[in-house]
Amino acid sequence: MDSTFWSGKKVLITGHTGFKGSWLSLWLQRLGAHVIGFSLAPVTQPNLYDIAQVAEGMCSVIGDIRDIGLVHQVFQQHKPDIVIHMAAQAIVRYSYLEPIETYQTNVMGTLNILEGIRACETVKAAVMVTTDKCYDNKERDAPYSEDDVLGGHDPYSSSKACAEILISSYRRSFFADESLAAIASVRAGNVIGGGDWSTDRLIPDIIKSSKKQKRLVIRSPNAIRPWQYVLDPLCGYLLLAEQLFKQGHSYAQAWNFGPLENDLKQVNWIADYFSDNLAGFSWATAKEPQLHEASILKLDCTKAHELLGWTPYFSINKTLDSIVEWHQDLDNGRNMRSVCNIQIEQFLNRAGISIS
Repeated sequence: MDSTFWSGKKVLITGHTGFKGSWLSLWLQRLGAHVIGFSLAPVTQPNLYDIAQVAEGMCSVIGDIRDIGLVHQVFQQHKPDIVIHMAAQAIVRYSYLEPIETYQTNVMGTLNILEGIRACETVKAAVMVTTDKCYDNKERDAPYSEDDVLGGHDPYSSSKACAEILISSYRRSFFADESLAAIASVRAGNVIGGGDWSTDRLIPDIIKSSKKQKRLVIRSPNAIRPWQYVLDPLCGYLLLAEQLFKQGHSYAQAWNFGPLENDLKQVNWIADYFSDNLAGFSWATAKEPQLHEASILKLDCTKAHELLGWTPYFSINKTLDSIVEWHQDLDNGRNMRSVCNIQIEQFLNRAGISIS
């Protein structure tokens, strides 16, 4: 990564009030970018966006990506150089309860952002974030590569597969000319880190359970997930955005970002780690039938390794240690914006990236 590349760049992040969006906003602020955020207000209390005072170093627009008029207004007012689209309805089980909202946000919201890019001449590069769950999961042991068939059993997964098809169509229909914005999609796995309080996610549920000293009931303890530290895929997004900006359409493709093979762990392995390292936490297996969720999912990240030089820098053990440390710092009353910046600095040092 060329850390000087981001200095002064106008970067629009949708979903900046969310967990990943907050970490990315802080990182880009650290790199000297002019960050514009466009998102709904934080949906949980507490939330990383408020606790880490993310808004202090950026321009924040609170609004809905389903509002096409507001989307165009944001693009025309701020005229970004780079767009990183992260806003989404991202919870699998919630998509069963609210399928219309899920498709409206993940498909029509993505369409609106693409239309905003199309109408804004300043945008040179865009990274559109979907999910590893966009693949037609056959519950196989072999990892999925970017050329595998898209699909999805639940509304969330299928909405993201729809978004991938939409992005590909727009890339070929409206952005084929080399003079126009270079647009890529990115598919990351189960992203974890300090400061996530989302509903129906394992790590946030573990943190909440430990606070209440109440045993956590886990739905699928034997499921295997591509766990990865939040800054690892974000590093991939930044690397890709830089290459899209510099090299153009040769990087305008779909990309996987996932952990190394030995960091693929079962849910019960993660739960047992926290049982040993987090005071007040214990767990048990759910007995009642559950809504369908994939039992195994692996990503083939060969393309990102070979063409972007990207690799995960945090092992699963290092990742879980960082989560425990982050929440201990929160409990001890530390300034969490500073704590986040320290963890970003530690990651950069581990990745060999220096910032002048």
